[in-house]
Amino acid sequence: MKNTVQITKEKKLELEQELKDLIAKRPEIAAEIAIARDFGDLSENAEYDAARENQTRVESRIVEIENILKNAKIIKNSVRNKVVVGTTVVVNSKGKEKTYSIVGQIEADPLSNKISNESPLGKVLMGKKVGETAEFEAPKGKIVYKIASIS
Repeated sequence: MKNTVQITKEKKLELEQELKDLIAKRPEIAAEIAIARDFGDLSENAEYDAARENQTRVESRIVEIENILKNAKIIKNSVRNKVVVGTTVVVNSKGKEKTYSIVGQIEADPLSNKISNESPLGKVLMGKKVGETAEFEAPKGKIVYKIASIS
């Protein structure tokens, strides 16, 4: 079963650039490994171990990005009357206004107010329209959000 990954066009371009940069690092990493191998006994060679760990990290990220891009579905959203992936929603709770961008799981960054549609908060906001409320069970208790606007 194919796991579709929802991403924005901007995130796709960012991932493609990161993939290109990582692939370009391969010769450099191979050279680091070759130099470290020349230092002698591999069982006690910290430089060799570090170079191999770097290679493993880079290769793992390459595979991860390739998988994301292979399964990516670009968010094309013309719906603006309800909360869906790709919308920005302004909510009010206890007189305080917050703005969240609803994104796919790959792009989620709560510190930048980008929340995943699969997160607990994202799930309760999905499908809501302006004027509706969404109840969210946070660690500090229940929070009720009123949808102020959607764009």
